[in-house]
Parts: sequence; C-alpha cells; structure tokens
Amino acid sequence: MKREPSMLVEARGISKQFGGVEVLSDVDLDLHAGEIHALLGENGAGKSTFAKILAGVHRPTRGTLKLNGSKVDVTNPIAAQKLGIALIHQEPISFPDLSIAENIVMGRQGGGLLSRVPWAKIIADARQYLDMLGVSLDVTLPMRGLSIANQQMVEIARSLASDSKLIIMDEPTAPLTPREVDTLFNIARRLREEGRTIIFISHRLEEVRMLCDRVTIFRDGAHISTQKIDDISDEDIIKLMIGRTLKKFMRKHVAEIGDIAMEVSELSRPGAFEDVSFTLRRGEIIGLGGLVGAGRTDVARALFGVEPAISGHIRINGVDAMIHTPTDAIDLGLAFVPEDRAGHGIFATLSVEHNLTAAVPGKIAPSGFISRSLEREISRKAVDDLSIRLASLRQPIAELSGGNQQKAILARWLLTEPDILILDEPTRGIDIGVKAEFYDMIGDLAEQGRAILLISSELPELLSLCDRILVMSEGRITAEIPREEATQENIMQAAVPRKGVAA
Repeated sequence: MKREPSMLVEARGISKQFGGVEVLSDVDLDLHAGEIHALLGENGAGKSTFAKILAGVHRPTRGTLKLNGSKVDVTNPIAAQKLGIALIHQEPISFPDLSIAENIVMGRQGGGLLSRVPWAKIIADARQYLDMLGVSLDVTLPMRGLSIANQQMVEIARSLASDSKLIIMDEPTAPLTPREVDTLFNIARRLREEGRTIIFISHRLEEVRMLCDRVTIFRDGAHISTQKIDDISDEDIIKLMIGRTLKKFMRKHVAEIGDIAMEVSELSRPGAFEDVSFTLRRGEIIGLGGLVGAGRTDVARALFGVEPAISGHIRINGVDAMIHTPTDAIDLGLAFVPEDRAGHGIFATLSVEHNLTAAVPGKIAPSGFISRSLEREISRKAVDDLSIRLASLRQPIAELSGGNQQKAILARWLLTEPDILILDEPTRGIDIGVKAEFYDMIGDLAEQGRAILLISSELPELLSLCDRILVMSEGRITAEIPREEATQENIMQAAVPRKGVAA
C-alpha cells in the first residue's frame, strides 16, 4: 500500500490586501515534504505574494499557516529563516562587497560583540555547502562580479546553511543559459531526494513539466486548482491560468515594409562587438538572436547611446547620426526597453505616474513647471491604452507585477512617439497571457510604421514575430535569415561559436 506523503505546509484562508485592494483571497494550499511544486498564474495572479507571505516578506491580512503540523507566525524573513524557509529571488540579493563565504553564513555565526571572527570555520563551512551542490567557487572572492547563475548557487548554499526545508525559487531560470538551467534542475532534484520541498515559480511550461511533481494555478488572487503535473495538459493549464483558451502565438498581420529608418555600418566596440552592419525599415521587425554573451545587448546599448560604439556609422532617415547619450537617441526618435527591468527599466521607489512620464518632461511641464493634473491625465491614458493593472497611479511601481512593470516601461517610451523601437528581451519573466498582449502590441506598432529591433532568447518568439532574423555570435553578425527560411536549427547553427571547430 502506497504511503501518503507527509505534509510540510498547510495554508488556510491566506488573504492579503495592499492599499485596500485584495491581491490574495482565502487561499488554501498544502505542500508535501520532498516535492517540487510549481506555482503558476498570470502576472498579478498572487503567486509571488503567496510565496513572500511564506517567506515572511509580507504579513497576511488574514489566514493561518502550519509547518509540520504546528501553527506558525512568520513575522519577517529572519523568522522564516529560523523556521527553515528560504526565498531565492529572481534577481539574487547579496552583500556584493563581502566574500562568497560571508554571504553564505550571514546571520548564522554566533558570538558576542567582542568575539573573534572564526574565519577558518566560515570558509570551511561555505566550501562544504557549495560542495553539496557540486559547485566550485573560490569562497574568499567578493560576490560582486559573479554571474547571476553563480549568485543563485550562493543563495541556495545559504539556504542549506540554515537547514531550510522549504526553498522558494521565484523565476530562477529567467536570466540563465540552457546549461545553467540544467545545473539548477539537477540541484533541485538532489534537494528533493534529500526530502526538501521546493516551490518553483515560472512562466515556462516546458520547464515545469520537466521538473515538477505537482502544479498549483492561481488566477486573480484565488487558488484555482492543484493537480499532479502528469494529470493536466499544457492547454488546460493555460485555460485555468487566464480563464479562456489561448490561440497559438502568431503574428496576425504582416506590416507593409517602408523606407529605411536606420542604417548601421561597421559598428564596433572592441571587446563587445565588431563590424555590425544592418538596415532596419519602417514597419519591419528585425530579430536579433544569439546565445547569452553574444553581444546583442551591447549593440542595443550602443545604438541608444548608453555605451556608444568606438567606430562605425549610424544613419537615421538617411542622415548621419551622432549618438553619444540616450538624450541624443531620444531626440532622433529612438526608444529602448532594456533587458534588466529591475535594474535599468524602472525607478522602483517612484510612483507609476512618475515612471510613465519620466522621458517626456516637456509634456508634463510645458511652461517649465510640472502640472500634476497634466501628468495624471497623460499617465491615465497610457495605463488605459496598454491595459496596465494597478491599484493607483500613485503606488510605487515596484508593487506592480513584472508584466505590468514591463507594460509601464513600454508605455513610457511610446509617450516619446518614437520612430524606432529597440526591445531587449521584452517578454522575459512575464506570463503567457501578457506575452500574447505584447506580441499583439509589437505587431500593431509595426503596422503603424514603426521600425523595431527585437532582441530575444526565445526562438519561437523570433520565428513568430520577425520579418528577418540577424544572428550574433562572439560579437559578430554570423547570419541574416529571412522569415520564410528561418528555423530553430539554422538560428542555433549560426549562434554557436565556431572558434576551434574544423570547417
């Protein structure tokens, strides 16, 4: 007779309000010991809020939690840590100027104010926890400069140091390469074998199906369904997430291609990219594909004047352009939605309306003084146009879901009325429903005659949206593939570095 799994977490009636708006409503959920449990839902569905309640980041408005059968009150992250609950953020949080070892044991070393720091033990313990993960890092080095993947490994090692029984991974694969994802999954499976429970929050159904035992779906702050992953199809998951069936992501219309909007010739910045040349026409969507580190984002930042190229030429509407700063780019009709939403896209502590109008001071201060009524009017229209979900224009933008933050960033740049849009991983870390909205918006912008350079690591996205696909490898464009000839195979063949490979 098969044994029933032991219960690690029992959540009953968990609810949460922000500013009078209920974002979680009476959620009941059980988590088994030794399982990998997916939390799925659209942006704003409540899954990250629920996870943060478990991790002590938020206090529930009402409801109860039991851990191993005993009622607990998770008042803050320190309390969660003591209870054996760890949260691995999508953007890893660390003390960048402290060593890897110090980050791993942070908060777990006893002793008084005048006690000597047991450096040898700290280093030995840190190495032990990384060894448990099969990760080889010099623990005496500072955190600053580590890749996102290695920062995540340090966070997981920190959770082992606190003997965490519940590890919450919030969109952990979004910034990782395929090889790094494989490493993370192997570690997650090993932790499950040790009896630890993992909550895996993701928008990538193929990853959920590869890794998870059960899946819970949230919609509009409510718990909709929990099922074994083998008992539910992707189509049913999507329907439960968004409340309707979703047609395949395909561009409905192909825009009429017009005159050349941008011409790039032999653009170079040594160490980042070399001899990049291409043309971009009005109404055209050009994809820029390649592996992580191929130089795609470096090219985008150069075109927008964030880190200008050292040599080469850029022509806008047939006229030579000197782009040394983002202001130069904006004046020439360019807009840039950056890859790093949290670090470079939003002003996290400012309100939604201040974020929306940040690039158009002239529109909200036509006489030199900011008109709050004008700012609110412009912001409200931008919110309505892009269907941004929020409680108030005055709430900090950091409180919005990732997808709604991304909509707000796009809305900000559309207020500048750009002719050329550079979109760097615009759908990274957003849910299926919002992704479909973005695809429609990108297609509509092209039909309006905007020229779009789309950088994406998702090959189906490039194949679906783009008229042509440029592929970069090691800082150079290695292929230009028309829409009708593009396949995942020939994109990857052009993306793989060829150094040392026989012809």
